[in-house]
Amino acid sequence: MKKITLFSDGSALGNPGPGGFGAILRYMDKERIISGGEKHTTNNRMELLGVIEGLRVLKEPCEVEVISDSSYVVKGINEWLGGWIARNFSKVKNPDLWNEYIEVSKGHKIKATWVRGHNGHDENERCDILAKEQAQIQKDLLK
Repeated sequence: MKKITLFSDGSALGNPGPGGFGAILRYMDKERIISGGEKHTTNNRMELLGVIEGLRVLKEPCEVEVISDSSYVVKGINEWLGGWIARNFSKVKNPDLWNEYIEVSKGHKIKATWVRGHNGHDENERCDILAKEQAQIQKDLLK
């Protein structure tokens, strides 16, 4: 199984408001950068969408370490998801995206690691810039 590192960050201008995500996938010495946005969303949705879209581009089952500054995403993946599924996502925010995460994560072995945001972590900073750029694009489209 290939070992992939997926760095991801999300942003929303307002919360809710225009939002964006940025993700960097790394396999050995190769990187792939993806980003996108939505006109009306929340920060947590963009944090999770970055992971989803990163996983979506993988073409075969991989061992994936997700690196994120979102405790919502990291704890959701590592700790909470099983209980949420057992309760059929009762009282859980963003069940549509969590169900999408379940679909795109099938076949992969995923572990999430939390990093402190805005603390000099190179890839996290790069993802933050991508996410904010995409959020700004969405904001500009609303004018």
